[in-house]
Amino acid sequence: MKKPRWVIDKEQAKRASAAQTVWLFGLHAVRDALENPRREKLRLVVTRNAADKLSDAIAASGIAPEIADPRSFAAPLDPGSVHQGAALEVKPLDWGPISEVCLGDGARAPRVVLLDRVTDPHNVGAILRSAEVFGARAVIAPLHHAAPETGALAKSASGALERQPYLRVRNLAEAITELQAMGYRVLGLAGEAEISIETALDGHRDRPVALVLGAEGPGLRQKTRESVDALVRIDFANEFGSLNVSNAAAVALYAARA
Repeated sequence: MKKPRWVIDKEQAKRASAAQTVWLFGLHAVRDALENPRREKLRLVVTRNAADKLSDAIAASGIAPEIADPRSFAAPLDPGSVHQGAALEVKPLDWGPISEVCLGDGARAPRVVLLDRVTDPHNVGAILRSAEVFGARAVIAPLHHAAPETGALAKSASGALERQPYLRVRNLAEAITELQAMGYRVLGLAGEAEISIETALDGHRDRPVALVLGAEGPGLRQKTRESVDALVRIDFANEFGSLNVSNAAAVALYAARA
């Protein structure tokens, strides 16, 4: 019996995902990945100088390094990448489903960040750092039209990519619905919103909270706006105020702290 097209597409997507690898670069990002037992490490390319600096992490990881000439670095990186003589090929991290990752630990009400088509890896890396600092359970983004796990993102995250769950989902609106079913109050950030984050959370700080941020410029998509429980704003001192999306995420996480 011939397989339906949707079954074939799903199998092909699964094989493509299994074959996907990421090249991390830079001493900090490579060290953090080497020290992360969750990471599946495939190939390590380092200069002699970088190997000396990473010697403890390399020894602990058990991976055999390839020593490269600094003048002809063997890893397939973008020519503009500041690799500092170290590159590591890895499999993307699998943190598990929303239903498990976003559960509270009982100590305090969990916080989650969702990104609606934020594609700049430097912004997403910075958001991962803020999420880690403020104890967010996860950062969630669409599988498409969002920054994937890359060396540039890992470098911007300064190690947070190895510790802070970054979940990629097929449909952001469905992820919002799933979080709402788990008891989350989902707030979408929009500059024109009538209420502030603090006002929206009055009497709700003991509940799980998810903050949804859109790309700079277009902001939240209409479907996302319709899915959240409320649209909220960050209050500014002046009449006209705006923040880079990564800065907005940090301020929103602070404002929404349990």
